[in-house]
Order: sequence, then C-alpha cells, then structure tokens
Amino acid sequence: MAVSHLRSLQALERALRSGSLKDAASDLGITPAAAGQRIKALEEYLGTELLVRGRSGLRATAALAAVLPQLSTAFRELEHVAAQLDMQRGHEMHIAAPPDLVELWLRPRLAGFTRAYPNIRFSINGEGNAPLRIRPADCEMRFGPAQGSGAADVMFRDFVVPVGSPENTARIASVTRRDRLEGFPLLHLDFYKDDPAAPDWSQWLKSQKLRRTEPNRGIRYQRIDTVLEAVLANAGFALCGMALLSGLFDNGRLSLPFPVSTGSWTAHAFQARFRGDALARPQVRRFREWLAAEADVTRQWLAKATARRGSARRPAQKIHG
Repeated sequence: MAVSHLRSLQALERALRSGSLKDAASDLGITPAAAGQRIKALEEYLGTELLVRGRSGLRATAALAAVLPQLSTAFRELEHVAAQLDMQRGHEMHIAAPPDLVELWLRPRLAGFTRAYPNIRFSINGEGNAPLRIRPADCEMRFGPAQGSGAADVMFRDFVVPVGSPENTARIASVTRRDRLEGFPLLHLDFYKDDPAAPDWSQWLKSQKLRRTEPNRGIRYQRIDTVLEAVLANAGFALCGMALLSGLFDNGRLSLPFPVSTGSWTAHAFQARFRGDALARPQVRRFREWLAAEADVTRQWLAKATARRGSARRPAQKIHG
C-alpha cells in the first residue's frame, strides 16, 4: 500500500479506538470531515467498505476485522516510538482548534510569536510546516462550557451583539427604532447555538421590543468567517461575538447598528487545553505564556469596547498560569 495512505490508516484506527469520527479528529488535530475524507479515500483505494455505524459507535466491517489486531498493534508501537522521540522534537507545536478561532484570531497573531521564535514549526489542524505525528495535539482549543479549575485555560468569553457593515448601519439609522429591522435581511449564525446565554434573532428582537415579521427566516451559517463575508458584502446583519473581530471593528470595516448595551456575554468561553506531558517541552510552555498574553489583550479590548458604550460588564476569566 502506498505510504500516502498512512494518514488514512491513522484516522481509521483512531476512529475505531474511540468509536467516533469526532473523537478521532480531536486526537489527530483535524476536523471530523477531514477524518472522514481520509477514511473514504482508503475505502475507495481498496474498493471495499471498512467502517459501519452501530448503536455503540463505529465498528469494523468483516473485511477490516480480519486485520484489525495487526493495525491496532502497529499504531500502538508507533505511538510508543513517538513518545520516546517526543522530547527530541523541540521545535514543533501541534494545535487543534476551531477553524474560526484559527483564521480570525490565532493565525493573524501568530506572526508575532514566530518572529520571536523563528525555529518553532507549527501544525494547526493537520496543516503547517511541522510533519505528521501520531500523538494527540500539544494544545487543543475549543469554544464550550468553562470547566473546573485545572481542566483547561480559559482564554476569554465572547460578547454577542448585532453587527453590520457601515453602509447598512447608515441605511437604517433614520428609521424609527421599533421598525428598524422590519424587512431588512437577518443572517443566522449557528456557532453560538449551544450557548445558553447567546440569543437568536427572535429572542434578541423580543428583548429589545423591536418589530420584525418572521425573524427566524433567512440564510443560516455554521462558520463565523462565512457570515462575516455576507455582512461585509452588505447582505444583512448578524448576531455575532466581538471577541474574534477586534481588527474589523478597529479599522472600521464592521459597525454596530445598535448600542453595545443590547448585547450579552456568552456562558461558554474560548479555552485551551495543554497535554501535561507536552508542557515538559520548553516551546510548548513558551506558546502557553504567549497565548495567555494575547488572550489578555483580547479581554482588555472587549472590556473597553463594551464599557465605552455603556454596557454592563461581566468579568472575564484570565488564563491560568
């Protein structure tokens, strides 16, 4: 079998070990879709189905079951070798993170870190100048419920408020406030749908006593960056968090069609979890310290952005030292 299928075999073995593509992807620092594509490519190469979904999760087909013990043994041996070599890989960082956090917040700031430490190579969600590795990511970032002390570093919470382009904000400025959004396109972002404190358009309009026919109609977006493209193209307004968008607000490309006091803090937070053994490596500790400093800058920006417009602030947690 071609060496190029090693990634597919790795995704396959991880999926069977964990019982789900989501867990396998998290271990490998890639998205579930990417993990599924790797397995599909292997199935197409072999011309046979390898996985089926059962009540308890993913399981091997008969074709795979015959060689599964050898596959599992092979990857456990590779993990053992990787663990022995891990301390020698002093110039690599492997990160798994939501694509929106990477593209809108982490990657624009990472240039500063690489200028200070030019020899450290990065792999972010399986892409970058660091080579393939078997072990899980050194740092896994997520947006979700803030867990107990020591479980993860809480970077910052988000502040959800209607956002729009300056052009659209100007268009509705002269309309009576109660009818300001009547007939105007509303874009729906699902990124915050599991957060109990983040409102959808129907909830937000009701809280502000604004009139809008069929507020839940409109295009839905899974990703923050895609809804931003529509907002910047004057396609409508979106309820979106401000934490990842400081640059767009500071350079005037985004605006607030309503006072920031109409927004609300999320219950969930952006977090970073570092593997305990990874923190034995100096480059991981340096990255954690840098991440803490950058998160603090974002918290300070949010505090100023909300305070200067009269919003009630909820203290944001600092990253753990």
